[in-house]
Amino acid sequence: MLTAFARAFKTPDLRKKLLFTLGIIVIYRIGTHIPIPGVDYQNVQTCIDVAKGNQGLFGLVNMFSGGALLQITIFALGIMPYITASIILQLLTVVIPRLEALKKEGLAGTAKITQYTRYLTVALAVLQGTGLVATARSGALFQGCPVASEIVPDQSIFVTITMVITMTAGTAVVMWLGELVTDRGIGNGMSILMFISIAATFPSALWAIKTQGSLAGGWIEFGTVVLVGLFMVGLVVFVEQAQRRIPVQYAKRMIGRRSYGGTSTYIPLKVNQAGVIPVIFASSLLYIPALIAQFSSGNSSWKTWIESHLVKGDHPIYITLYFLLIVFFAFFYVAISFNPEEVADNMKKYGGFIPGIRAGRPTAEYLSYVLNRITWPGSLYLGLIALVPTMALAGFGANQNFPFGGTSILIIVGVGLETVKQIESQLQQRNYEGFLR
Repeated sequence: MLTAFARAFKTPDLRKKLLFTLGIIVIYRIGTHIPIPGVDYQNVQTCIDVAKGNQGLFGLVNMFSGGALLQITIFALGIMPYITASIILQLLTVVIPRLEALKKEGLAGTAKITQYTRYLTVALAVLQGTGLVATARSGALFQGCPVASEIVPDQSIFVTITMVITMTAGTAVVMWLGELVTDRGIGNGMSILMFISIAATFPSALWAIKTQGSLAGGWIEFGTVVLVGLFMVGLVVFVEQAQRRIPVQYAKRMIGRRSYGGTSTYIPLKVNQAGVIPVIFASSLLYIPALIAQFSSGNSSWKTWIESHLVKGDHPIYITLYFLLIVFFAFFYVAISFNPEEVADNMKKYGGFIPGIRAGRPTAEYLSYVLNRITWPGSLYLGLIALVPTMALAGFGANQNFPFGGTSILIIVGVGLETVKQIESQLQQRNYEGFLR
């Protein structure tokens, strides 16, 4: 990986792309520290110090925003509205025929779906911004903080609308920065911004492990967590690269005087075909009852049960539900994102077949069978990785949003691998040495 970056900096056009990407990252990180108008910055910092290590329901979203959510900055919503809009559009593509037809139109249809994603991102930003401002005004953003209700001193309608518009504009700017990286940088802009947001929380989380440790001044706990993190990175890289290659043979066809086909290829089915989406779905679904309980008044029995079983994340019921939801959403997302019938029809249309399997319906059934078989280990792997912060790192004083577990490690490794592949592919396009020889 380091060799690829070194070679990229030696190539003039790639060096410009890398420097442009680094410039966008600097702008993005500066924006995560600029507070929005109407917020008392001193009270926010006081509440962050009080709630350190106990961020509650907003910990995951705060991690995706690089710590900007709890500081209520102009980039407080970060990339989450765009991620949510992309997932919603991807799910609706299977349900709405119009979106499915646009997806099949190629580049023009993809551009139209991207435009819809932008509109939906702005709408979600308005909704989430309004929710965040209402939460900050009520004091529920930092429970247990004595000055939580004084974060927004002026609670007039004009100030509230200004705060919501500022956060919505910040989300639009983040989306624009991501698209700039995709067009003029090294590509995959939204994923890179997400990578930076999560990686920005690493130093503080690691230092918190050291300061809270008791063995040799905390260095033993610190070293153990680093070793566990390196082991998890290796495990995630191994599984993310693992795939089942189904061989495909294309028959020769004569068109005029020329013959086409006769080649052998394969269909790569990844073990973790769903990526990190099941973990995000499961986390979001489990946050709903806890969020309802947080904003409900009184001390009813159902609220007490939710607060004791589904909030802290270390209860056996929470762990079991979280694991089962991840497994369910892994199968659900694979079922809607990979269509065996469509793949089998395309293969039959171009004269392709799997050796030993008849074309058409038997091919679709075989692909569905293989996909179900490899989704089981992939879903179990996702569930175990997501539970690592709760099961393995609780003894070191880490909370459930620790960077070396769950969603964060999957995103960081996945984006890192994809970025390195893109840099290597661009290097290969500019390396003509073997051809000239």
